[in-house]
Amino acid sequence: MKKLSCMISAIIIAVSLTSCGSKTDEKSAAGFAPHLDTNTSCSITVAGSYDNFEALEAEFDRFNEVYPNVRLSYVKLDDYNNTIAMALQGNDQPNIFFSNGWMKGNTKYDSVFELAEDLSAPALSLDLDCIRSGLINHDAEDRVVMVPIFSRTYGMLVNNDLFEKEGLSFPSTWTELLTVCEKFKSKGYASPMMGYTLKSSGCFMNTVAYPAFAATLASNPEALELANALDPAAGEYMRPALNTVEQLIQNGCTDLNACYEIEDNYTQVILRFFEGDVPMMICTADTVSGTKKRESQSEAFTNEPFEYTFSPIPLTDDGGYFIDSPSIEFSVNKNCDHLDMTNEFMRFLITKEELNNMASLKRLMTPTTDFSFDSVYAPFGQVPSDRIISPEMLGITDPLTVQMRVASFQVGKGELTIDEAAAMYGSFE
Repeated sequence: MKKLSCMISAIIIAVSLTSCGSKTDEKSAAGFAPHLDTNTSCSITVAGSYDNFEALEAEFDRFNEVYPNVRLSYVKLDDYNNTIAMALQGNDQPNIFFSNGWMKGNTKYDSVFELAEDLSAPALSLDLDCIRSGLINHDAEDRVVMVPIFSRTYGMLVNNDLFEKEGLSFPSTWTELLTVCEKFKSKGYASPMMGYTLKSSGCFMNTVAYPAFAATLASNPEALELANALDPAAGEYMRPALNTVEQLIQNGCTDLNACYEIEDNYTQVILRFFEGDVPMMICTADTVSGTKKRESQSEAFTNEPFEYTFSPIPLTDDGGYFIDSPSIEFSVNKNCDHLDMTNEFMRFLITKEELNNMASLKRLMTPTTDFSFDSVYAPFGQVPSDRIISPEMLGITDPLTVQMRVASFQVGKGELTIDEAAAMYGSFE
């Protein structure tokens, strides 16, 4: 009887363990599996520079389906870049905060990153593999102190219906781009390509020039070293990019006067594109993020909607480049209250599903390896790996980008020749 009783007990325990294991496996297969007590009650704050962050708040709601007693909130800090260091030293320290690659190496932010947790630590179990490798920045100690939540790139909004209406194929090379612009002009389109306003140096010219310059530097480490040092000799390496801008304008692909009429580099660029008579609008992914919300704000688009995508500009006869850069990144304050639950939220958020959910809600470019969730960005998922450039991984610095931006602006407007701009490298402000 004792032996029979032990056997029955063993069977009950085995069945119980199998049942528990199945439940855990089922939950993991369905999505996020919690590592902490789901009845935990605490507060977590994310500090950033956005005026509002509905996409993140939607993730708060999804996390609360698992941890209903965790109170999550987003707080905007005024003058974020100058106040985040003080906020991390104050009484109400945020658990998570916005960070950017350009902050690294700037002594002003040394105290910020001293408080940043290493998010690559195996104990945290963050799925960093779901993020495109060129977006993950390792510091000198091989730590990952920030992870991208969104990414950005350069390209152009394309009115696919206009190409179909006029019987034209989308260009995949530089020669084809010039040809298709000429064909659109012959059909009555005064400016086949438009872009950002000419009222600031952050205009469409830099959106064309920067990817070409980055490609030149990526293939020549010596050039990159000179360019980062703001050595005037690096000006010679700007020539291909500046030639591209000049040729685009001289061939009449864009009407500078029409671009000048655009009042700002965001809403007005989008609404102008939605008028429906611009085949290609040069811009960045940050601008594309505003398209979904503004479809209903455009009377022209509401009356005559059309299909559009965001594509690389085919700058060479081998095609375009995907300049793959982080946009907003998150860091975790390792001294914050409730660090375990903060890391649990990060483990929940850093997955392909949740990052894509956020990107979809805000229509920003996802940092994950999957572009299929939003057809607008699908063309970037088709760029060959040898034409993907990650400036942060390459080591391109912000002062370098200023040189390209101002030089392309002045050359495009005819204020400088390419020779003059090349000779002035390092002196632009």
